[in-house]
Amino acid sequence: MKIAIGNDHAGTDYKFAIVEYLELQGIEVINYGTNEESSVDYPDFVHPVAKDVDTENVDFGILICGSGNGVSMTANKYKNVRAGLCWTKEITELTRQHNNANVISIPARFTSLPQAIEMVKTFLATEFEGGRHQNRVNKITMC
Repeated sequence: MKIAIGNDHAGTDYKFAIVEYLELQGIEVINYGTNEESSVDYPDFVHPVAKDVDTENVDFGILICGSGNGVSMTANKYKNVRAGLCWTKEITELTRQHNNANVISIPARFTSLPQAIEMVKTFLATEFEGGRHQNRVNKITMC
């Protein structure tokens, strides 16, 4: 499995911990995020992740910023990206099961680090249910 990860200054510590977890699981990680805590513009770190997901260069993407909103909005501009903003394990599970999300957006200022790692575990372990949800997912892309 190959995952692209991106973050702004609010998600640097979370990114380092998530990358460590993923690599211990034998997952290849492409780090597009900042390694600093000084203020940066999140779209600069989202676009490479979203492009990799959009072109199927990676299996999944992980994005982290303060609220999770900016990174999610930016990623969802790409045709084949379905970024889900998640703040609990249960929402994470549903975004995979019902929405076939291929990017998880994590709000670092509103989740704990252990909670974020648990959400990543859940995101990667949960399968899309298909069925009645497939028709809905098919209607997401406008162009």
